[in-house]
Amino acid sequence: MMARAAGPTFEVPAELAFDASAAAGLLVDFIRRESLKAGFSRAVLGLSGGVDSAAAAALAVRALGPANVVCALLPYRTSRPDSLSDARGVVRLLGARSVRLAITPMIDAYFARRRGASALRRGNKMARERMAVLYDLSARERALVVGTSNKTELLLGYGTVHGDLACAINPLGDLYKTQVRGLALHLGVHPRIVLKVATADLWPGQSDEEEIGALYADVDRLLHLLIDRRASPEEAVARGFPRPMVRRIMRRVRDSQFKRRTPLIAKVSQRTVGIDFLYPRDWGC
Repeated sequence: MMARAAGPTFEVPAELAFDASAAAGLLVDFIRRESLKAGFSRAVLGLSGGVDSAAAAALAVRALGPANVVCALLPYRTSRPDSLSDARGVVRLLGARSVRLAITPMIDAYFARRRGASALRRGNKMARERMAVLYDLSARERALVVGTSNKTELLLGYGTVHGDLACAINPLGDLYKTQVRGLALHLGVHPRIVLKVATADLWPGQSDEEEIGALYADVDRLLHLLIDRRASPEEAVARGFPRPMVRRIMRRVRDSQFKRRTPLIAKVSQRTVGIDFLYPRDWGC
């Protein structure tokens, strides 16, 4: 099916068309089932004002109920004002609980004597500080941390290790960015949030697509061809994708593999965590 906004036009690329209603049902069940399996009935997540966190929050509320979902608003002093106002709008729409904790004091204190730090270092520190706050809230609320990274970000390595990539469960990790937008519209997220320029908001003027070097719709189509359809780079070029873009995207997928796996443990015994010790029967289940 094609997902469309009531106002501004939006279509999931034909190659990525999916049943948003069926996906929503599956993901709601995933959150509920995996939370209960781990002994939790509450969830906490960072709400940025963007489409990914809005969709994840909407799914969590459907799965666990609004009283059992804590949305954390974690602005820095340079964060865009509309990010905070959009996040508050999502909280009102969902009826979830929320907490606002500015990370400015922690970040500025850390960089007070590191004034030459690059924007990337500061951005990574912000992402990790936010996740540290989420895990503290997780302990306070006895709630699982729900991740908000989508498949596009995971494949490109567009995230911070132990920052926004950290979580207990991730309902969006197998949906490309454009599919998340279609899902969010189905879940009732306002089209303004769904269609606004995507940004991690880690420094002024930052834009996901500018950093990636291509539009999400084009990147998603290429990734779907290369990853899901297992096409070769030459086949992608034959399908009309520019060769430099194919090379750049393939390089990002290859170079970010370390971000998509748990820390690699050197094997010295017969039963190694993460290598042999993998299945429920190993855990006593």
